[in-house]
Amino acid sequence: MYRYVESRLEVLLVHPGGPYWRRKDEGAWSIPKGEVDAGEDAVSAARREFTEETGVGLAGPLEPLGEIRQRGGKRVVAFAIEGDLEVESIKSNTLEIEWPPKSGKMQTFPEIDRAGWFDLPAAHAKILEGQRPFLDRLAEVVRPIGSKA
Repeated sequence: MYRYVESRLEVLLVHPGGPYWRRKDEGAWSIPKGEVDAGEDAVSAARREFTEETGVGLAGPLEPLGEIRQRGGKRVVAFAIEGDLEVESIKSNTLEIEWPPKSGKMQTFPEIDRAGWFDLPAAHAKILEGQRPFLDRLAEVVRPIGSKA
């Protein structure tokens, strides 16, 4: 999701929840994303995952930003949509993991513990390195306010 604030492009990034990510900031944030279910197309998965991670549904067309492969080999297909949401009100789904490791105790954590709006330079510092190309693609695809079509 992106928006313009006083003609400045901002992007929505989310911070992963759970104990591993608790103290990580720069290079730890992500676009809202997730797995494509069997029989599901990428657009439907993007809409579903955005809702699961933020509690907000997406209305309107999604602009394709292409595909990347992250360092671990995970394939990520991204889309852009102009919109706005109050980051303080996000409500993420949860995940259950064994924590501490090898303790036999299962704990529940939010998949996303917070979200934020960032201008492109700040987003480049915050986002996972492998997802940075999506920020560059977004800047090429969206039309700045006041520009001619």
